[in-house]
Amino acid sequence: MDRSDRHRRQVRRFYDEIWNRADLTAIPDLLAADVTFRGSLGPVLTGPAEFADYVREVTAALGDYRCEIVTLVAEGDRVAARMTFSGVHRGPLLGMPATGRRVSWAGAAFFAFSDDRIADLWVLGDLDSLRRQLAEDPG
Repeated sequence: MDRSDRHRRQVRRFYDEIWNRADLTAIPDLLAADVTFRGSLGPVLTGPAEFADYVREVTAALGDYRCEIVTLVAEGDRVAARMTFSGVHRGPLLGMPATGRRVSWAGAAFFAFSDDRIADLWVLGDLDSLRRQLAEDPG
């Protein structure tokens, strides 16, 4: 298995284990000790502990949170993923109280690897679409 294949596999594990299963025990195996992370919801974080707190915050706000990889491209130590994010809005998110609605939005994630661990991650999301869904009048 070449380096790009290994990195694609790590990205799939990242989303399947950490996000879709909320299994934070996978973090040390997948993330570098000095990982930097910029989430689509705004924060810029450093280190596995700050990242784990972010996962807890997102999954508390969005029940049944899912990250679906639509497209995955890798070259060398870089991987890019086109994503669909979804969940049930059950807690405060983007300044809005829980609505109980299922929401989904598109995004993209850009990974950089060092020693087969994720060293840097930058996630972009269609937050305008997400905000519209959270603010919709259900009537």
